[in-house]
Amino acid sequence: MASHRRPKQPSRTRVTVLTATAAAAVALTSQAAHADPKPTKSEVKAKVDKLYHEAEAATEKYNGAKEQQDKLKKQADALQDKVARGQDELNTMRAELGSLATAQYRSGGLDPSIQLLLSSDPDSFLDQASALDQLTAKQAESLQKIQAKQRTLAQQRKEAQGKLTDLAEVRETLGKSKTKFQGKLAEAQKLLNTLTAAERAKMAADDERASRAAGERVSLGNSASGGSGGSGGSGGQVADLGNEAPASALGAAALQAASTRVGKPYVRAATGPDSFDCSGLTQWAYAQAGAQITRTTYTQINQGTRIARSQLKPGDLVFFSNTTHVGLYAGNNTVLHAPYPGTNVRYESMSTIGSFQAAVRI
Repeated sequence: MASHRRPKQPSRTRVTVLTATAAAAVALTSQAAHADPKPTKSEVKAKVDKLYHEAEAATEKYNGAKEQQDKLKKQADALQDKVARGQDELNTMRAELGSLATAQYRSGGLDPSIQLLLSSDPDSFLDQASALDQLTAKQAESLQKIQAKQRTLAQQRKEAQGKLTDLAEVRETLGKSKTKFQGKLAEAQKLLNTLTAAERAKMAADDERASRAAGERVSLGNSASGGSGGSGGSGGQVADLGNEAPASALGAAALQAASTRVGKPYVRAATGPDSFDCSGLTQWAYAQAGAQITRTTYTQINQGTRIARSQLKPGDLVFFSNTTHVGLYAGNNTVLHAPYPGTNVRYESMSTIGSFQAAVRI
């Protein structure tokens, strides 16, 4: 007789293990199928450029906070020094008042009319009484001066404390801005590290060619830069700046000064003479020309006279990308600027820097 025994069913534990294994295999297969592919060189460059732009915006905020911190510290130090001197003056006035009080006490505490009756020499007493009146009047005047000095000192102390409070807030902003741009730069470097050395070299070479815009050709022409900007940096970079005349001798001098810095490295928060960030270069250039302008893009844009892009002349300040970047117009649609970390001061076509924001003539 044939056996009709039922086949043995797999145990619950075995089924669970098999199911989990199958699920894991499916998950791994799915992850492999949907894993993000390695970004291309062009995608890395786009992301790095965006991070550099964000880092520069944070750097400009850092520069502004640093400038404000230095100004507040000078003001707070001056006020504290004034308070210290005022306290010394108050102490001297109080000592003088004490001497007056002692002199008044020694003159006696009797009623003046009684002193007159008891005096053997009325004329002498009247002379003393007159002197006492003068002493009392001087004492009252001293009291008024002391009270006025106390009010002044209280106001100065309050003002100094306000400056110190503002200084603490600015230092906090300074720290946050520094952390932000450092984070952006670290993120950009991490992205660059995903490329091979050959890919990074190719990207740098492509960037160098793009920055020259019209290429290495002709000479600096007859613009205000006078030819000095055509050497010394960016691989012997020469830019064709055309024949545009500067709007003023000041702009011409600033551009000439900046042209001597071609090839100097971009360093965040640097103001020269051997390294720069974007607004550090423009501030330094105008200082060499004899004009003091502020430190950051956000304040430089409010100096001088605002002009249209069509009115640009060599030496004018040109702002890009929501006022986070600035350079000096050099002629022929070209700007002389300090671009971003890893680059040097160089000439570059306005079309490759970023979105035009505004222009200012100092």
